[in-house]
Amino acid sequence: MTERMIIFANGDLPNVEKARALLEADDFIIAADGGARHAYALGTIPNIIIGDLDSLPVNFDFPQRALRQSEIIRYPRDKNETDLELAIQHALTLKPAQIVVVAALGGRLDQTLGNLFLLSDPKLSTFNIRLDDGVEEAFFCRDHSQIKGRSGDGVSLMPWQGAVFGITARGLKWRLNDETLYPHKTRGVSNEMIDATATVQVKSGSLLVVHRREA
Repeated sequence: MTERMIIFANGDLPNVEKARALLEADDFIIAADGGARHAYALGTIPNIIIGDLDSLPVNFDFPQRALRQSEIIRYPRDKNETDLELAIQHALTLKPAQIVVVAALGGRLDQTLGNLFLLSDPKLSTFNIRLDDGVEEAFFCRDHSQIKGRSGDGVSLMPWQGAVFGITARGLKWRLNDETLYPHKTRGVSNEMIDATATVQVKSGSLLVVHRREA
């Protein structure tokens, strides 16, 4: 079993150095098509490059040594899934303990929303999978989750596809005690960490957690 897997998507990286800080020496790296450019820019070589390979610039300079070290899984351009969806599907077959998807936030709004919808798949409910670009991370809490950061970091709790019941949040400026958040209300937006760790627990529903590192 792979301990931790990094999937590079083809979105934006607002801060390259903060994205670099996410990486660990023994990470297993998958690049979803154009995500390979981020992997190379951060000085890492993908174990696997997957997708239809149409998102890299025509003049993109693939490091030849890197290509020899990467397994390439190519799909036809006419397909029903995005390259990131294919990458996540493949990652799950390798049974990682954790998946961090880098460069899947920002850029095109439709792609960002699509990436969040991918994480809402019930099949992922037992996996530790997050979108993270070094500045912001987003993940779903369906039971109990920890947020690790710094005092002053922003945290938004947003009910996804319906009300979320029995929410208890600790380590945030505005605590929640066995409460309900509704998707047509903004009560959970723009909370703030008051310690290095915050915890969120829900009894029913799917809660989108967005953590913004302010420091």
